[in-house]
Amino acid sequence: MGLYFQLHDHNIRQKEVCEFLQHLLRHLRGHVVVLWDNANIHGGEAVRELCRRVPRLHLERLPPYAPELNPDEGVWKHAKHELANGCPQDLDDLWEELLASLDDLRRSQKRMRGCVHQGELPRFMP
Repeated sequence: MGLYFQLHDHNIRQKEVCEFLQHLLRHLRGHVVVLWDNANIHGGEAVRELCRRVPRLHLERLPPYAPELNPDEGVWKHAKHELANGCPQDLDDLWEELLASLDDLRRSQKRMRGCVHQGELPRFMP
């Protein structure tokens, strides 16, 4: 199990979504299934075109207003817990602490599975 992410200091658009999906496709073999919410940036012509061009990419939308199903909520819960008592000196320090927290989570298969299992998704992995 892996945690793949890109952080931005601005609101992302479809361009960044497509770049991230292409990043995943470069790093993962076989079929790639992405679970995501119904944000407007997750739809649109650019994303549909990418899916048409790359048949091994499968995008599955979560139901609207269903954060309890989204494993991403567990990731951010972990990060917020790690950062809660910190005192970054500036924005660069905050970015550094956030990346350290996400890297810590990425290295722990137990915690990664916890992010998936904390939600109410049907069990799809041991």
